[in-house]
Amino acid sequence: MGFFKEKINTGPEKIKEVLTKGVSEVAVRENLEKRLASGEKLRVKLGIDPTGPNIHIGRAVVLWKLKEFQDLGHQIIFIVGDYTAQIGDPSDKFAKRPFLSEEEVVKNMKTYKEQLSRILDVSKVEWRKNSQWLSKLKPIELDRLADLFTVNQMLARRNFKERWEKNQEISLREFHYPLYQGYDSVMVKADVEIGGFDQLFNLLAGRKIQEYFDQPAQDILTTKMLFGLDGRKMATTWGNVLNINEKPGEMFGKIMSIKDDLILDYFLLAAWLPEEEVFKKEERLKAGENPRDLKLELAWEITKKYWSREAADKARDNFIKTFQQKAEPEDIKEIKIEKGTELAAFLLAEGLVESKSDFRRLVKAGAIEMAGQIVKDFDFKISQPGLVKVGKRRFIRVIV
Repeated sequence: MGFFKEKINTGPEKIKEVLTKGVSEVAVRENLEKRLASGEKLRVKLGIDPTGPNIHIGRAVVLWKLKEFQDLGHQIIFIVGDYTAQIGDPSDKFAKRPFLSEEEVVKNMKTYKEQLSRILDVSKVEWRKNSQWLSKLKPIELDRLADLFTVNQMLARRNFKERWEKNQEISLREFHYPLYQGYDSVMVKADVEIGGFDQLFNLLAGRKIQEYFDQPAQDILTTKMLFGLDGRKMATTWGNVLNINEKPGEMFGKIMSIKDDLILDYFLLAAWLPEEEVFKKEERLKAGENPRDLKLELAWEITKKYWSREAADKARDNFIKTFQQKAEPEDIKEIKIEKGTELAAFLLAEGLVESKSDFRRLVKAGAIEMAGQIVKDFDFKISQPGLVKVGKRRFIRVIV
């Protein structure tokens, strides 16, 4: 009996969309285009390190591209970098990253599958943890991988180059990261690997390491960068991120706060609208339409994408009532607490701040109010009932 290999019928227009929409670079484009057209079922790899508990919409750009491959019928291999997260990917960092403990990584990855289910059909995903093989890698095996690359190649990377020129510390440990990521491709026999545009070196390293192990070199596809809400690089420490598991009202409000020059990028890379629809939005802006009106549509599209049409409708109506008509928001949660409760601990427990450092950042910015008064003390204790406001869109009522 012969071995039957599943075939996938993909038309040229769909292939063009996969290779161009939201894409920064493809290598080797001709080869990947040919394989997609052939109907071959490809093993498409994406790895994410759980360096934090939340996946933000910037990281979700590659997930929407991954969904396009999944919708075509290709096999998605999702690698949770539980080993590499402890080491830290230096690709987009301009300072040495600290080690993460195994306990921190386990805690961070606790809800990853649930978050990913908002985009992918997780029941059809092949799940792997790279600790399964990287923890068994012997020093001599790592040295053989390291021998495939030069220090010159590593220092030519943009982030390393800038740190080198500024005489900033670069750890040898950081040079290991692309070796580990490339070895992941060998272990799962990846045909294609997807990543953000800053991952190009790591993905190319995967091709070289596969060739060393006599495997066909994977094709690679990198996606464009989605900037943070304030126009800078998206980073949790700067508070300019939108996490894909944020509540609908918070999600809607954060999108309404983005800079006007990000609207079109967000329609394409966050709402993942077809390019022809984004072109129509661009024409409306050029014709002088108020950017606020397009932001309302954008916030609705993104909220619907991660929640539902009903949730998006409610978030939009509540936003208009609260911020345009200056009314108090509906459905404010009420919590009864003990007098003297620390505000920081309370907000952290309720999910209104992400961490104590996030709380301190918001206090410094004058962005937290208690009963109409701006909180200025990091050690503030709640002594009276009232409405707590965090930023412009997060509310909770306390009963003491």
